[in-house]
Amino acid sequence: MKKLITCFLLCISQLIYAQNVKSLSQITVNQLYTGTLQSVLTQISKENSLKFSILDPEIGSIEIIERPANQSLEEFLNLLAKKKKLKWYVGEDGILYFKNASKNETLNIEQSTKNGLHEFPSRISGIVKDFQTGEALPFASVSVKGGKGTTTNVDGYFTLQNIPKGTKLLLVNYLGYKIREVSASQISSPNNVVLEIEPLSKQLDEVVVSTAKEELMKVSSDDQISTIKLSPAKLATLPNIGERDIFRGFQLMPGISGSNEASSGLYVRGGTPDQNLVLYDGFTIYHVDHLYGFFSAFNSNAIKDVQLYKGGFDARYGGRLSSVVQLTGKEGNAKNINVGGDVSLLSMNVFAEVPLGDKFSSLIAFRRSYTGGIYSKIFNKFNTSTQSNAQNQLQQGPGTRGGPGPGGLLGGNNRFADIQTIPKSYFYDLNAKFTYKPTTKDIISLSIFNGTDDLDNSTIISTPAALASRGITFDNTTNDKTNYGNLGSSLKWSHRYSDKLYSNTLISYSQYYSTRNRLSTINITRNNGTPIEIKSGFIQDNNLEDYSIRSDFEYKMNASNDVNFGLQLTHNKIKYDYTQNDTVKVLNRNNAGNLAAFYVQDNIKIGFLKITPGVRVNQFSVTNKVYVEPRLNLKLALLEGFNFVAAAGIYHQFAQRVEQEDILNGSSNFWLLPNGDNIPISSSKHFIAGLNYETKNYYFSVEGYYKSLSDITQYSLRVQARPTRGREGGGPPTPGGTTSTVLENFFIGSGSAKGVELMAQKKAGAYNGWVSYTLAQVLNNFDAFSTKDFPASQDVRNEFKMVHTYRWKKFDFSATWIYATGRPYTAPEGGYTISLPDGSTRSYNIVGAKNGKRLPDYHRFDIAAVYNFKLFKNLPSTLSLSTFNVYNRKNVWYKQFSIVDNQLVEVDVTNLGITPNLTLSVRLR
Repeated sequence: MKKLITCFLLCISQLIYAQNVKSLSQITVNQLYTGTLQSVLTQISKENSLKFSILDPEIGSIEIIERPANQSLEEFLNLLAKKKKLKWYVGEDGILYFKNASKNETLNIEQSTKNGLHEFPSRISGIVKDFQTGEALPFASVSVKGGKGTTTNVDGYFTLQNIPKGTKLLLVNYLGYKIREVSASQISSPNNVVLEIEPLSKQLDEVVVSTAKEELMKVSSDDQISTIKLSPAKLATLPNIGERDIFRGFQLMPGISGSNEASSGLYVRGGTPDQNLVLYDGFTIYHVDHLYGFFSAFNSNAIKDVQLYKGGFDARYGGRLSSVVQLTGKEGNAKNINVGGDVSLLSMNVFAEVPLGDKFSSLIAFRRSYTGGIYSKIFNKFNTSTQSNAQNQLQQGPGTRGGPGPGGLLGGNNRFADIQTIPKSYFYDLNAKFTYKPTTKDIISLSIFNGTDDLDNSTIISTPAALASRGITFDNTTNDKTNYGNLGSSLKWSHRYSDKLYSNTLISYSQYYSTRNRLSTINITRNNGTPIEIKSGFIQDNNLEDYSIRSDFEYKMNASNDVNFGLQLTHNKIKYDYTQNDTVKVLNRNNAGNLAAFYVQDNIKIGFLKITPGVRVNQFSVTNKVYVEPRLNLKLALLEGFNFVAAAGIYHQFAQRVEQEDILNGSSNFWLLPNGDNIPISSSKHFIAGLNYETKNYYFSVEGYYKSLSDITQYSLRVQARPTRGREGGGPPTPGGTTSTVLENFFIGSGSAKGVELMAQKKAGAYNGWVSYTLAQVLNNFDAFSTKDFPASQDVRNEFKMVHTYRWKKFDFSATWIYATGRPYTAPEGGYTISLPDGSTRSYNIVGAKNGKRLPDYHRFDIAAVYNFKLFKNLPSTLSLSTFNVYNRKNVWYKQFSIVDNQLVEVDVTNLGITPNLTLSVRLR
């Protein structure tokens, strides 16, 4: 009976095939066809209601110039195949398939092979790739339809074990790509399977789509708790200030603060940006900002994959207290040359992808800002603060800041001063990656990254007419020059020993550099007398170097155990200098240290339970101590679609960014290496639990967390003023006499963060998006500041976010809204003036309760529209119009204080108002 049914099905399939061939023989073509094979087939398919699929993407760019004269389509395709060394056939699904005749048969998911398997064996292994570029896709999902699955590793390789007997369909899923169904008949061997999937953003004109999901964001509930994945390609659909920004995209997620408009850094679950481990192709990025913090340093044209672990991350990662951001750079198109670029009101962005043969690919991307509307708007926002400080100097007299000072030059009136600012600011970043695959088991890649900001807000103040008439001349140059950035590189060798054992070995170098010059020099001449030079301000220089080597191994012991283990060695050199008034060396540190780490973990699957116990062991040479970090992740499948998730772990941070308190002008930060004494090793404990429910189109989750922080550090420059005694050994103070000493203080404290996150997401369809709410509290405890717990600077109690995207024909529309309660700040209550060791005077504030007040609530509405089209009928292009802060909300950025005529003056410095942006993007492919 089975043989009879099989024979009947074969006859039916041959009959369908014959009817298709017959229909092709009856179609007549009689016109000139020019262009690529892709475009010619598209034209033919539209004229004759046919569908086609190109199995080997490299043949799609073959140039065609043919003029058939009343030939049948079958004859024309045969002639074309002969001339261009192609093969074509009509599949059982009625689709015309084209492939490279000179190439060995590729196990491509669109193709059915005559020698295909009847059903999947118990184990298959292979790699998942982009159909058009040939790039391997990391962390893609390969699963039995309706059953168990696995994910690819960072290089796209996978092994799926214990496949149930009788399985005939697998699903391949990757964010931003079409979901593909792979049948057993489409592969001829269970080993070295190449599964190619197609990006949603670059759909072939007439290829059949099994399922299309327009997801921008994916919350992973399979392998790691509190994990979020973004699609870099779809970021262009979201509103932006001037650039597609991966980190700004993350700020729309629950648990990540979205109200820090002037910082693209991530405040994750009460943590600060320096507490996030940011890895780019394996090396650490220590600073993620461009242009005063408004944009992140990562070019989305160079990023293939990005994942954020919000907390409870496993033993593979260490050295940070809060979260992990893992970015994987593009390898470049492995099949065809591709170039493209973006032009916006902020910057220009170009890239090139060049393959050499079948084994080498490369990508180079470069981005640079220019002085346009958006750049000038942000610059002016900062420049206003600089000019305000310069005005205060004139009002207050020489050698003072924030106070009246002796002998004010203008007697409280500076309206005649001519203050000039000449902007010379820009940022750029460069990404390059070169990948060589000598064998099917080896990958060698070199990745390079450099991002730099050169910001110059210096001012020149000329003599006001009011002073010149009194015989007083002066020139005042107030420097405000900042140069900072990152330089990093990694060389990685990946080797696949078998379908069970895989390794990555990497050596890397990373540098963070930051120099800021805020010196002000005033030269005063009275009635042609001797000039008086007065200097104030500071110079700050911070340089961090990171030399690392690490090896990571994955061993798939069996279907129930995936073991990860590895070793990492890091050498850090950190220098920090802080000089005041060009004479006083307040802080001068130059430290080095070695960190060695080993980790092991096992991903265990027992029925409905997935559990990942692990441990990371660190040895730090500076303290000569061992720090043990146990980790645990678990997921329990309750009912269909319902999961309970939990995680716990201990974490330490060795290289630390310390906050320098500055009440008047805003705090600054610098990196230091702990010494275990007045700068201890910070530590944190994470406890997370939650429930989620997922269907094909929807995702709902609630997740709670508690995080304790120990030995966190803040730095403050304090001046100790003492009354001068009338005689040696005691006695009453001399009236009005004081001495002062400049002191550096590292304050050690503790803290905690706790919160609940709610999210509802629509994942699929033309309309999708999410709504989220976070209730959180972040407290610090520093004995030097308060005897009680006080809100941390990043404490935001309530945050509500909505993200909506909609695709209509060739348009993508999106809208986002953020509401957050105000952040805390410390307000001064008065001030005093003292003499410094160099003879100058300075005004200091009497500080109120630490973070005792809060800024007003923050809210903002952004919209965007993207038009997708083909420039010159061939080049994939988009035109994006985005409007930031549509209703022009005046959100307070920070408070600025000064003392004028013995009165404390408070000024609100606001964030950006309504800001439109226009971006044109063009690609060759």
